[in-house]
Amino acid sequence: MEPRKYPHGVKLGIDVGLVRVGLASCDPDGILATPVKTLSRDAKRNSDIKVVVKEVQARAAVEVFVGLPRTLRGEEKASAEMARSYAALLVEALAGAGQQVPVRLIDERLTTVSAHHALHAAGLGSREHRKVVDQVAAVGILQQALDMQKARNATVGELVRAEDRGTQAGAGRSDTEEGSAISSPTPASSPGGCDHE
Repeated sequence: MEPRKYPHGVKLGIDVGLVRVGLASCDPDGILATPVKTLSRDAKRNSDIKVVVKEVQARAAVEVFVGLPRTLRGEEKASAEMARSYAALLVEALAGAGQQVPVRLIDERLTTVSAHHALHAAGLGSREHRKVVDQVAAVGILQQALDMQKARNATVGELVRAEDRGTQAGAGRSDTEEGSAISSPTPASSPGGCDHE
């Protein structure tokens, strides 16, 4: 059997929105992603980022995946810029806490849409959706990353560096290993990437 060429251990997945941030985690063997919590986005004090750093420390996480919402055409708009900025802030906060844990962006074109569909199919109303949809989307982001790592036997996603925070969307990228997205089922009613709350 070929040796594993990607990190072994607990990993976190993050779905970033304007209002809320979903957080998911997986077991050390990277088999199953599960929801952790939904945080209120605090763009002024970044208290949500501090909570993520504590989760990384408490779980001894070896990698963090942040969803990068692109349109169906692969374009990056405001929500993608927000995810890039959030990921760079997280890198800085982790470094400040003495945690050298890689943060990687992973294409998540349809995870939030899929999360809404799954919750609707489970019989939850739209009010209940808001409480958990970010966690479900974070689970989708993390599970996609885990599955891609196993399929390719390689680290996946785009490595984020702290200096990436000030760059334009699409500029300053480094270590892009993702290649292409694993497509989710495409809902007919979804014309493009969804704007996150």
